Amino acid sequence: MEFDDSVLKAAEDDQRTKRRWLTLVIVAALCVGAVLYSLMTGSVTIRVSEVWTALLSPADSLQRQIVWDLRLPRIVTGLLVGACLAIAGALLQGVMRNPLADPGIIGVSAGAGLMAVTMMLVLPHYLSLLPFGAFLGALAATFLIYFIAWENGVSPLRMILAGVAINSLLGALMSAVMILYSDNVQAVLPWLVGGLSGRGWSHVAIILPYALIGMILSVFAVKHANLLLLGDEVAKLLGSQVERSRLFLILLATFLAGAGVSVAGLIGFVGLVVPHMMRMIVGNDYRFLLPTSALGGACLVVLADTAARSWFDPIELPVGILLAALGAPFFLYLLRGGMKGWRMS
Repeated sequence: MEFDDSVLKAAEDDQRTKRRWLTLVIVAALCVGAVLYSLMTGSVTIRVSEVWTALLSPADSLQRQIVWDLRLPRIVTGLLVGACLAIAGALLQGVMRNPLADPGIIGVSAGAGLMAVTMMLVLPHYLSLLPFGAFLGALAATFLIYFIAWENGVSPLRMILAGVAINSLLGALMSAVMILYSDNVQAVLPWLVGGLSGRGWSHVAIILPYALIGMILSVFAVKHANLLLLGDEVAKLLGSQVERSRLFLILLATFLAGAGVSVAGLIGFVGLVVPHMMRMIVGNDYRFLLPTSALGGACLVVLADTAARSWFDPIELPVGILLAALGAPFFLYLLRGGMKGWRMS
């Protein structure tokens, strides 16, 4: 008995869709578990029942102070930072059709970092504008990379190469600023390695509007990103204005990366590792890739921060160091063979 190919294809598509929804649910559940684990874990261990009591009961207690004033704002900040960086990485990898594209590798985070360091050392009275300043720095770096890479259009390969060069240049400028203002550089060093230590509700208030705007815009980015996956020529035939779509996605990724960097410092590899892993599971469809990447990035940052502040007691390790230790081997794996078979189609 012969089956119609269209029926088989419909069945395969249905199975793929179910697997993607299942992955989304599992990652969301892991994210909730990571939050609960982080609320419980630390120098003072709090049981699950005590966590719920601290969250729901208005009665003042030591557990409530620890949960509400110390751990919860730090966790919420980590969730937002991880989601922003992972979405930014997913968008950049799609636009550049390269699994090595990441805000920290191609210079976007360095642009945000240079502006943030300058504001912290030179303009400390304007720290409330730090997220906007970080975005402007990332935007300036992006436009510089875009300008250098332009030659009758933008080649993803040229953007990667230009980004690596700009990343080195901005890193040198950042070092120069710190040398010129060395009296206050101690306040900047923890930020340079990336961390969530001391983050409170004021930091949540700073990043939340930017993160929400970026995530809402990422919903409108799905169609553009999926069309670019088909290649420039096919996308043009389907009515897409390729250069405008590419610029929109790059600016959105820049905005999200700048928001994350502004409150957590130069946390790397989240935008590299998480989207690549999610793509291996759910495929390239951005309807599923973006939400799973956002949840995966949030989960990774919260778990890594919890490990960094509790596993090395009495020392609190900056989460950026731990993520670099995890991300660097993954990066080498991609270089050695993990990119084989990596296709944007």
